[in-house]
Amino acid sequence: MKRKKKAGGAVTSQLRCGDTHPFGAMRGFVPLGGGEERVYREMREAIPVLDAAVGKMVRLCGGFEVKCASPEAQARLNDFLANMPCGRGQMGIESFLSGYLDSLLTYGRAVGELIVAGGRLRAVCWGDVTKLEVQEGDNPLETVLWGMDKSGLMRPLPYQHLLLFTTWHPEPAHPYGVSMFRGMPFLADILLKIYNTIGVNWERAGNVRYSVICKGGEELDGAAAQERGKAVAEEWAKAMEDNKNGTVRDFVAVGDVEIKVIGGEAPILDSQVPVRQILEQLVAKTGLPPFLLGLSWSTTERMSTQQADLLTSELWALRRAVEPAMGRICRMFLALEGLDDRVTIEWDDISLQDITQEAQADLYRAQAEHYRKTN
Repeated sequence: MKRKKKAGGAVTSQLRCGDTHPFGAMRGFVPLGGGEERVYREMREAIPVLDAAVGKMVRLCGGFEVKCASPEAQARLNDFLANMPCGRGQMGIESFLSGYLDSLLTYGRAVGELIVAGGRLRAVCWGDVTKLEVQEGDNPLETVLWGMDKSGLMRPLPYQHLLLFTTWHPEPAHPYGVSMFRGMPFLADILLKIYNTIGVNWERAGNVRYSVICKGGEELDGAAAQERGKAVAEEWAKAMEDNKNGTVRDFVAVGDVEIKVIGGEAPILDSQVPVRQILEQLVAKTGLPPFLLGLSWSTTERMSTQQADLLTSELWALRRAVEPAMGRICRMFLALEGLDDRVTIEWDDISLQDITQEAQADLYRAQAEHYRKTN
């Protein structure tokens, strides 16, 4: 007897439901499952505040300078960092750093590649982390990146020593990092439902449906009542058609006619409070003050000292995360050029305070130094 084959599992539908907002991946999001990359990408497309938050964090992180041990190494490294190709028509280490930080914040990890040709470092490109898999190597300190080969199978990439890989807030359970958007999909889905409902309500308000009721026809027979209703419907249709064409037309009917807007009595829910509550949670997760994202929730116009300190600590954490990758680029270039590869990365100062406050602080420091010298 032939063994009965087991029936395969049902195939999950790939189509979206038509009765919800277009960013449907957030509705069925499971934090411990796969597909986080698509969810986070849709969140940036659907909610402009989140997309602006990533862009501002990248720009506020600023740039850096590299100090070398010898003047020759300094000059050649500066020229390479200023003019190196990094893909997508971009040039320079600043462009590479922007794309690297963008991926790090969005997906929790970033990947880059050192392009070596003819024994020299020619370019540095960032890659798409959504197309790669990360596994631990032979020891806990080693990370192996897997990519798809020509046959469509996932295999370890052959030149691991030329790859750059950085994670944001990595966890002990897996080698992947944590996205800045983690914990947001549930609230983002509710926010999009509210916005989608607002759009539907306004669409209905601009495309009103009417209910026309003819009263006083109890004494008429069926044929007469039907004829009267047909006449009223024709007159009403003509009046509505002329209104669409920009012509004012009176509606004339015999008898008592009552006209109502269908759904006009239903109150429109106030969305200001729930939308603000959700946005407060989302903005708090980004670490940025609300007014930097165009949200005025308080009467203060200046950034407080506490907010500036917290934001500065967030930016320095980002810098510490990507600094090893930036240093590796510099050391690789100098080593292949036969120069001293000792480098020191010096980041630009983070300026978040008002210029007047900075000047006043400099004045206080100068006065204190003067008093110490005189006494």
